[in-house]
Amino acid sequence: MNIVTVDLNLLKVFEALHEESSASRAALRLGVTQSAVSAALRRLREVYGDQLFVRTGRGLAPTLKANQLKPVVSEALNKCRQSLAMVDPEAHHYDGRSVTVGLSDDFEIAYGRRLIEAIARSAPKLRLIFRQTHSQIVARALMERSIDLAITAGGFAERLLSRQVLGEGDYACLVDPGSLAPDQHSIDLPEFVAREHILVSSGGFIGITDEGLAALGLSRRVCASTTHFAALPHLLKGSGAVATIPSHAAQAIAELSGLVLLPCPLALPRYPIELGWRTSTQIDPVVIKVREAIVGCFNTD
Repeated sequence: MNIVTVDLNLLKVFEALHEESSASRAALRLGVTQSAVSAALRRLREVYGDQLFVRTGRGLAPTLKANQLKPVVSEALNKCRQSLAMVDPEAHHYDGRSVTVGLSDDFEIAYGRRLIEAIARSAPKLRLIFRQTHSQIVARALMERSIDLAITAGGFAERLLSRQVLGEGDYACLVDPGSLAPDQHSIDLPEFVAREHILVSSGGFIGITDEGLAALGLSRRVCASTTHFAALPHLLKGSGAVATIPSHAAQAIAELSGLVLLPCPLALPRYPIELGWRTSTQIDPVVIKVREAIVGCFNTD
């Protein structure tokens, strides 16, 4: 197959189909008819000798070949978008671009809205995509190009990745106000241990609080575990349980939910908050814009 004989607009259709999982949504995104997208998909299948997308009950699912092609195709299209920005830097060259930021939902809760507003000012029409990740899997996600940037507590040791320290994190407690005495603004360690606990953990069994208590010869009773910080208001309301989570998320959740933010009575180690990216994206002006916006969000704390 010779590139001279291939309509490169097909790559835009491929990207839209992969990201939207629907021919009708891809058509809306590209401003063309659904029949035009279907015709393009037939040509793409001929070019790559693969089905690329198969119909399921939930739309179009990419094949293994399509998943292998996606990062290569998107990177090629982004290079084209960069080239247009170089000759016309004042153009709205963010339209059609997206940057995928990997982060856990505690960072999304605390900083997501702020980041959206910062991008609206500095890179109008750019779309942010938030995708769940954490320090144990973030390096692989970056190297596989499923995310462009990541905010985690470390995990960027891979030699092809770059990183920047955004700050340090600590912990605070969330409780339902109905479980506190009038004018009570803290809980001591005995009360902390006596309460039931909600654990937020990707594993669901042991958290840093358990490690801190074990060092003192103490333990706690975890009544439930969840992988999502956003579930805490629903799990804590009307109960006497306590959740010990990163302070940035605890503060944001307390402001929105009416839960009470309390200092943690247990001394827990602080941890680094880092921003990571593939070193190869160092010159992409759009990724740089989002990196700068993330750093700005953390510098305002």
